Amino acid sequence: MEKRVTGLGGFFFKTKDPKAVKDWYKQHLGLNTDDYGCTFWWKDAEGNDCSTQWSPFKEDTEYFKPSEKQFMMNFRVADLEGLLKTLKEEGVTVVGEMETYDYGKFGWILDNEGNKIELWEPIDSAFL
Repeated sequence: MEKRVTGLGGFFFKTKDPKAVKDWYKQHLGLNTDDYGCTFWWKDAEGNDCSTQWSPFKEDTEYFKPSEKQFMMNFRVADLEGLLKTLKEEGVTVVGEMETYDYGKFGWILDNEGNKIELWEPIDSAFL
């Protein structure tokens, strides 16, 4: 089987007051927060710079739809287009259309319990 998930790309969750949550985590846990949350930098096995995003979202966000859950995971993937095709063939629900930005490609699926999962083929160098 080809390589699918290569790492955790991010953890996103709903909250009443994202700014207050970011401020609390900055003050008490030392997270270097910005408008989006906190980006953790690390190196993969080949020594490439990689990132994982931690982000609180406003509790009424539509971004997690159609899931009603309070969180959404983001996984880093090696070949998003190929993976989405394979997942469709395996009967996995694909949500929406793939989107491409200067920092990577994004696609979304639902797991067997209806959790929305974001799949990201990153271009980490766009953040450096």
